[in-house]
Amino acid sequence: MTPTQKIFFNRLRLDARIGILEHELRATQIIYIDVELDIDEMGEPDDLDISTVLDYRKIRETIIEEATRQHIHLVEVLGRQITRRLLNDFAEVKHVKLRISKPAAFSDCDAVGLEFSASR
Repeated sequence: MTPTQKIFFNRLRLDARIGILEHELRATQIIYIDVELDIDEMGEPDDLDISTVLDYRKIRETIIEEATRQHIHLVEVLGRQITRRLLNDFAEVKHVKLRISKPAAFSDCDAVGLEFSASR
C-alpha cells in the first residue's frame, strides 16, 4: 500500500468575475476556495530539494489561474473546471475535495456555495 498525504488550502481568498446577476457581471466579487487533495507520497523527501514533493505553490497558482482568467457565470462550472485541472495537471493527486463559497451572496448568512469531490 502506498502511503498518502493530504495537501489543503483553507479559505484561499480571490477576487473573481463570477455570477449571472447584473451587478455580478459588472464587477468582481470575493470568493473563498477550500481544497483538500489526497496524494500518493512521491518517495522519501529530500529536505534540500523541493522537486521531491508536490510543490503546493504550483497547486495554488493553478487554482488562481482557473478562478480568475475569465468571467464564469456559475459556481458549478468553476468548481468542475478547477477540479478537472487539478486532476489533469498533477498526476500525484488521487482525490480532490473542493469548496467554493461566496460570502456576499446573501446578507443573512456568512456564505453560500458548493462542494465538489472527484477521484481518479
